Amino acid sequence: MSHCPGLKSPVDAHSWNSTMQRLQVLKDTFFGLSAAQQQQLLIGSAVAAGGIMAYIVYKRKKPRTIPLGDGWWGVGEKTLSEDQKIYPFQVETSDKEIEDLYERIDRTRYADPLEDGKFHYGFNSTYLKKVVSYWRHEFDWKKQVAVLNKYPHFKTKIEGLDVHFMHVRPPHRENQKVLPIMIVHGWPGSFYEFYKILPLLTQSRDGVVFEVICPSIPGYGFSEASHKQGFNSLAAARIFLKLMERLGFSQFYLQGGDWGSLITTNMAQMKPQCVKGLHLNMCMSNRGFKVLLSLLIGPYLPFLVGLSREDVRRLFPFFERNVFEMLRESGYFHIQATKPDTAGCGVNDSPVGLAAWILEKFSSWADLKNRDLEDGGLERKFSLDDLLTNVMIYWTTGSITSSMRFYKENLGSNLNNRVDFKTEIFVPTGFAAFPNELMHCPKSWAQIRYRNIQSYTFMPRGGHFAAFEEPQLLADDLFNFVKKVEKS
Repeated sequence: MSHCPGLKSPVDAHSWNSTMQRLQVLKDTFFGLSAAQQQQLLIGSAVAAGGIMAYIVYKRKKPRTIPLGDGWWGVGEKTLSEDQKIYPFQVETSDKEIEDLYERIDRTRYADPLEDGKFHYGFNSTYLKKVVSYWRHEFDWKKQVAVLNKYPHFKTKIEGLDVHFMHVRPPHRENQKVLPIMIVHGWPGSFYEFYKILPLLTQSRDGVVFEVICPSIPGYGFSEASHKQGFNSLAAARIFLKLMERLGFSQFYLQGGDWGSLITTNMAQMKPQCVKGLHLNMCMSNRGFKVLLSLLIGPYLPFLVGLSREDVRRLFPFFERNVFEMLRESGYFHIQATKPDTAGCGVNDSPVGLAAWILEKFSSWADLKNRDLEDGGLERKFSLDDLLTNVMIYWTTGSITSSMRFYKENLGSNLNNRVDFKTEIFVPTGFAAFPNELMHCPKSWAQIRYRNIQSYTFMPRGGHFAAFEEPQLLADDLFNFVKKVEKS
């Protein structure tokens, strides 16, 4: 075999030929673009030259952890000592509670929907009447309370708040490795989102099984709401770390989506030595130089900026998918991040208003195409019993307003200025990228913050509520990630 000048082996020659082929592809692709596209690409390359050095210097200065801090969110002044005991808890109801619900439902005043409005204006009131009729005449809350009590519930006082959580242990078997994991929900979900995945996680697979801790974020469901301003994801993360310590876990795994992804990320930033692995089904990436370069070059030369074909399919056209769609879907976001108590007055008083506010998200966030359907496609992925059980957790606890405040506490100032958004994550990380998630985050973007990605999976189906929609897919990906980490 003849060698190129200066190459010492056939391997070197192969590498040289491969490089030349890639350069030829770049050349052909570039000259195949229109003049406007070529100009855009050249601008992106010029920006890259000046940005790389600044980016490297910036990265060297970033800290590896964030302060744990401390807090007190109870009524009045902080007490000198706090009861650290863990108490069993059971979900309860009463005939009086149910009668009050029925009276309020019966007094509901509906607005007529627009012709052919479907779910484009929000929850269609024609279908809402059907859901409410089922709620009023067929849904059995007492039966669902028994379902909720299927798993062991507990409460304990941390930083002045009664924190609710489930603690689900796997059946005892010989020769199995039991790994503790905390799974954290978001809005407008609850601990109930995980009821279908719990049996999958607590069943041994190849000698590995999970012991699951599933808390309610303070202000959600059965966890007491903060009595003071400022309770954000950092405070929730610290409280959950204290919970795991109180339960005797020095090392554990974490899993989260929605707010749960931010809270568990903060936990990994605060105490990376305790977090064996972090698994997420939603990723919030920094919008920096690398992302800008991806947006400029990605549609034309995706491999040059670390994008796959699937990334391109999910990302572009970028402004339609990630800007205009978000504007159409984020009205709730702006209300809850600015004046949550105003909107809370209505939905905390009207069960039907609460159901519409919550269930609309389970329609569009499972698949944005559901807006084109008369029934919002709500029952394609969920049963009405499951959906209404989640609504009832908010209704019976009166926690919708405090759950909405979590947006204001986290988004009242620029997130990019917060210490956690300036700090990278170094624990082993896995991502399950579901195709109908509201915003897609490519692996190359996730790596900007998450510096030790062990697995990144393009999931075949599913949306925002991964554990609720596709428990088997999420469980499979979680097990695969953990096995990788345990072997490393």
